[in-house]
Amino acid sequence: MKVANRPTAAILKKSYVARLLHKGPDAFLKKIGEEATETVMAAKDMDHGGEAHKLVGEVADLWFHSMIALAHYGLSPADVVAELSRREGLGGLEEKALRKAEQREKTGE
Repeated sequence: MKVANRPTAAILKKSYVARLLHKGPDAFLKKIGEEATETVMAAKDMDHGGEAHKLVGEVADLWFHSMIALAHYGLSPADVVAELSRREGLGGLEEKALRKAEQREKTGE
């Protein structure tokens, strides 16, 4: 999902991803925040008879914009899958404690 350093006006006109990347991190990070909020709202609606396809659509938008961020920072969905695999078998609290311990080691606390 890499785009040339200086995309042409034609590419920017046709490609939403190219435009978003060209605008820089603030643009796609803002979209992630918006999509996360819309995902939460769609999920809450599900508790009150909301339509499943709306939640699926919002999650798709969130994942899409998250993949743009990953690509911008030189990462891929495979990196996320690898992290999920690393966590497999760990309880949530255990995994959180492990992350905190690793962070303390990095900062020298």
